[in-house]
Amino acid sequence: MNIPLGGQTDFFGLDIGTTALRAVQLRGASSAKVLESYGMLPIEGTITMSDAPADRTKTAEKIRELISQVGLSTKNVAVNLPSQKVFTAIIDMDKMNDEDLAKSIRYQADSFIPTPLADSKIDWAILGDSPKDPKKVEVLLSSVPVSFVEARLQMLEAAGLSVVAIEPDGMALSRSIVPADANTPQMVLDIGNLNTDLVIVMNGAPRLVRSIPTGSATIVRAAMQHLSIDQSQAEQFVFKFGLGKDKLEGRVYAAIIDSIESLMTEIDKSIKFFNERYATLRIERIIVTGGASAMPELPLYIANKFGISVEIGNAWTNVSFPADKQNELMALSNHFGVATGLAERSG
Repeated sequence: MNIPLGGQTDFFGLDIGTTALRAVQLRGASSAKVLESYGMLPIEGTITMSDAPADRTKTAEKIRELISQVGLSTKNVAVNLPSQKVFTAIIDMDKMNDEDLAKSIRYQADSFIPTPLADSKIDWAILGDSPKDPKKVEVLLSSVPVSFVEARLQMLEAAGLSVVAIEPDGMALSRSIVPADANTPQMVLDIGNLNTDLVIVMNGAPRLVRSIPTGSATIVRAAMQHLSIDQSQAEQFVFKFGLGKDKLEGRVYAAIIDSIESLMTEIDKSIKFFNERYATLRIERIIVTGGASAMPELPLYIANKFGISVEIGNAWTNVSFPADKQNELMALSNHFGVATGLAERSG
């Protein structure tokens, strides 16, 4: 899903997350983007995901507060679509000219997307020849409810912004986290608060996009229940001890391992799906980002589980910044993948 709404080159990326708002503005040519400004504003509750008019008003107010705090030099914005709201699929279509392909996709879209076509905004991109049938092409198909897009546009206009593009979290993540010169399959695993975004990227394009309803909140809840502690203490335990079996006699590990294994099961399904579709290819590495990527021993656990190299994601991989900002930016990196990817768009 890529909905360009203008041809602006002067814009910033805005990630409207469940726990915080994040903004990134870059400058320079697409191959040499330089970090100009960035900022994050925590959000309490679930107002950013709410359909209630009062919550949208509050979110617009928070966005204005963030813009003022960061000192952004433009009102043009590229904004995210949360993965929970976007349906994405890879489909095979007969080879034909662009006009006929567009008609064919629209005609068949109802059989692929979960919402009525009349209520959906759909978009597609040709990825290349199908790995299953050389007579077909591989198409990335996405859909999102029109009502959600319109509500988001209205909210941003209320914040005084002009929207130049709307893009799903997964697309933005793959742009910022995966090195620009990578030409082998990479998996991006963004473990957020409420869910985990999983994107397998190859040659700059997503080949599998999933939203898994397991995030750090799930893991913290498991710690609360099994250890009979409050949320604040559970968060401290999870992010201090993580999957360390030798910490607190392994009690934290024992409390959260079922939730971790639930996530591992979904990752395993995705790897098997990819390997079946692309029989001659294998995922080279898993890049872990998001708040839960800071959980001790989680990356090592994933690497041992699947026998694949695991790295911590760097939201600034394809961006230049002053050397004296290195420590500060790396400490924040796991929170800025989506906002940076949006800012890296070519327009």
